[in-house]
Amino acid sequence: MTAPVIPPSPSREEYARDYAAALAANGDETIFDRTEPVGLFIEWLAQARAHEINDSNAMTLSTIDADGLPDARIVLLKDVDERGFTFYSNSESAKGVELAARPVAALTFHWKTLRRQVRIRGTVEPVTAEEADAYFASRARESRIGAWASDQSRPLDARETLEAAVARETARFDGAEVPRPARWTGWRVLPRSVEFWRDRPFRLHDRLQFTRDGDIWTRRRLWP
Repeated sequence: MTAPVIPPSPSREEYARDYAAALAANGDETIFDRTEPVGLFIEWLAQARAHEINDSNAMTLSTIDADGLPDARIVLLKDVDERGFTFYSNSESAKGVELAARPVAALTFHWKTLRRQVRIRGTVEPVTAEEADAYFASRARESRIGAWASDQSRPLDARETLEAAVARETARFDGAEVPRPARWTGWRVLPRSVEFWRDRPFRLHDRLQFTRDGDIWTRRRLWP
């Protein structure tokens, strides 16, 4: 077996070369004066949208399975406000089943071009039917049909079976609106902690953690 090619740790010269750019992007000390995390997150997300090539709203969603093991996958953030961080999927999928049994989750955003990361942990609640309806209606028609066709997370014998299911649902809704399936919904992560990480030379990174008690956020700076 060929050994994987793992990039080496940066040399002192490489750190020095990148120092000015890193300082310009991640040297603003005023972030440590912020009193709540959501506004800062929204600012970082806007900057990521301007720099990331694909899916600046992509995040790792981590849940807990029936055996108590962590389970993680990439999903897309679809809304954020003072209440929390919202995403949508099939409630009968692995993530949906796990969230029903244990309504807690962790989210991780990694914006490679900005050399930044945000970690969020909290409890989870379902969105309202009205919120799910509104977002589902905003999706491309083909994506809405796909939500009806897919038995998400279940074994699939062949691609042709999926394509046949899509064709069946396409014909069923021909000339009609595609409503939201009852199994398709959304969840909101209610953050208890939010940590902002940004790259600094020689692994001396910045970390800013917010923790919430009721409606009160407390901030602290962490060692790298």
